Amino acid sequence: MLSRGAASGRALRGAARAGGQPPVRGLRASPRARSAMPSWVIDRYGRNDVLRFTRDMVFPIIHFPNEVIIKVHAASLNPIDLSMRSGYGATALNMKRDPLKLKSADTEFPLTLGRDVSGVVMECGLSVSYFKPGDEVWAAIPPWKQGTLSEFVVASGNEVSFKPKCLSHTEAASLPYVGLTAWSAVNQVGGLNQSNCSGKRVLILGASGGVGTFAVQLVKAWGAHVTAVCSHDASTLMKKLGADDVIDYKSGNLEEQLKTLPLFDFILDNVGGSTEKWALDLLKKWSGATYVTLVTPFLINMDKLGVADGMLQTGVTVGSKTVKHLFRGVHYRWAFFVPSGPSLDEIAELVDSGKIQPVIDQVFSFSEVPKAFLKLEGGHARGKTVIDNTPHSWDKRNSQQHFQFVDCGAFISQIF
Repeated sequence: MLSRGAASGRALRGAARAGGQPPVRGLRASPRARSAMPSWVIDRYGRNDVLRFTRDMVFPIIHFPNEVIIKVHAASLNPIDLSMRSGYGATALNMKRDPLKLKSADTEFPLTLGRDVSGVVMECGLSVSYFKPGDEVWAAIPPWKQGTLSEFVVASGNEVSFKPKCLSHTEAASLPYVGLTAWSAVNQVGGLNQSNCSGKRVLILGASGGVGTFAVQLVKAWGAHVTAVCSHDASTLMKKLGADDVIDYKSGNLEEQLKTLPLFDFILDNVGGSTEKWALDLLKKWSGATYVTLVTPFLINMDKLGVADGMLQTGVTVGSKTVKHLFRGVHYRWAFFVPSGPSLDEIAELVDSGKIQPVIDQVFSFSEVPKAFLKLEGGHARGKTVIDNTPHSWDKRNSQQHFQFVDCGAFISQIF
């Protein structure tokens, strides 16, 4: 949660970007009362056939004074949406939704998936002083809340940030979830930042996905030497994003290829599995070098063992691995997505300065959400799968298939 000082700071930054004075606002009402909206929902967990379009999803309302309602102009899909569709993490997420178990079973249904949103603020809670209706914003909604594959979504003001000026809503929607996940792993857990990253050797495993493409640009913007691991057909993309070395994991034994390179100061693992068994041997010993993985058994343990036993098993696992590798001279860490408006503020500054650029694999209309899920499920995406949620797209039938690398440089030159 933001302190009053932090909230005031964001208010000033927002006002500066908008060119006006810090606003002070109360609750804003919709022009007309609404009780339902278009949405893609699931009523049970399963494969792609559980997705259902409805025009009767309950319209979101403001329950807490720090919340805002956003009209969704664009959303995007992430691997967690595929996992949640199948029931992954349901035990932990339901505990977060209803920690006191005051509701009946299956209260998550109908459930709307989608974590990313770029859109326009429609209503503000009483304590929201840094946004107003009409502001263009972006956010990543936590997985225990109703998602963004709807006409409207409600979010905490602390999860929301002003959209980068140089991006359209479709472009902006590709970044929040992967950006915050990479930011959590690299900055909050890994300890890297603009002041200490210059010259450090960084290895990114699984570099061509959403988190990987963002992470490559982030650490490169901070001055790191970046080695990206991906398939050969993504090597050109990696070079465009700033990677210094690109390793094709299909061209031979990956471990042996990486052992021929100098040791690394930081490793971000988006792949997991067997890579963890040998990747830490690539770090510089006794130098503060850190391995961070985004592939953890936390939610799986809770699904299989229940909340108490799952948390205990998770604690034992991460604790034992941390201690084992500490005695070997390297740091072992887990990282997770963390919703954060202030972090999105910093990411927006990097985007508007041209240091971070969206990488979009394909754009689908809102009517084609099941098709978008199948595309993501097929794997090997180069960037993000985005959903255009403007009203004209609800009945559109043809998706736009393209690779899009958005360069904000031209926009910046127009401003200055």
